[in-house]
Amino acid sequence: MFRKISDYFVYLLVRILFCIVQSLSLEANKSFACGLAFFFSRILPIRRQLLHENLQTAFPEFNDKQRRILIRTMWEHLFLMGVEVALAGRKIRDFNWTDHIRLVGAEPLLSLLHQNRPVILVTGHFGNFEIGGFSLGVLTYPSHSVARTLDNPYLNHFIKKFRESTGQFLISKNGGSPEIIHVLEQNGLMAFLTDQSAGRKDCMVKFFNRTASTFKAIAILSLQFNAPIVVCYSLRKEEGAAQFRTLHFDMYIKEIFDPLDMPPDIQNVKDITQWFTLVLESGIRQNPEQYWWLHRRWKI
Repeated sequence: MFRKISDYFVYLLVRILFCIVQSLSLEANKSFACGLAFFFSRILPIRRQLLHENLQTAFPEFNDKQRRILIRTMWEHLFLMGVEVALAGRKIRDFNWTDHIRLVGAEPLLSLLHQNRPVILVTGHFGNFEIGGFSLGVLTYPSHSVARTLDNPYLNHFIKKFRESTGQFLISKNGGSPEIIHVLEQNGLMAFLTDQSAGRKDCMVKFFNRTASTFKAIAILSLQFNAPIVVCYSLRKEEGAAQFRTLHFDMYIKEIFDPLDMPPDIQNVKDITQWFTLVLESGIRQNPEQYWWLHRRWKI
């Protein structure tokens, strides 16, 4: 009973925060995000050691001041993500999406989506990945995404409602394999977050020049169903000197691997996994402030 009351209390706090965000202007929300970023990076430095360790691994050339600045802008990005999730359903519609989203290099993906083939989208905790799935739904290309079920059932239902509001369908991370296979057999669109540690028994590849465990299932599914893998991510636009522009995104379609046209340097599951890991890394190197340096990517 106590757990149920506690979960509902947390859910109410989140709903109240959403109501506050939705009642404020974009500029006010941005100022609020900047203030929270300062608080969480300087006054209450959550996971400070892990953040510095991850950045030392990824950018050994950075000094301490550069790392501190990057940590603060990362926190600002995370809080702005929350703002954008709260506002997206009200601000971005099928008739005005071009005012908020610019497609970059999308022609090959759009061509694939009009063919009778399954497609696998690959992204990471980079940019606003929630907006990525939301945007595809607005564009009338519903996708299926693998997601972990939250322990808090009220929050899980609330977030699921946002994700599915434009036609994005969720598949549970635990026990979802039959559903994933069914989607690909029906020539559907599957989306995966790939930058999570997969354990010692999975595929070992290089991520920022350090060994990282990555799920090999994506490459296996691609080969099994002849499904092209498309690396993509949605980045918040910037104004001036690294100033974020809230609710304006560039949706990048970076590179595509097609198992029906195998390049000579990609021949097996590990090669494919290393390929999409490096493509994602390349984007992160150009926009490191929009990556989640909070999670333990290198557990091996």
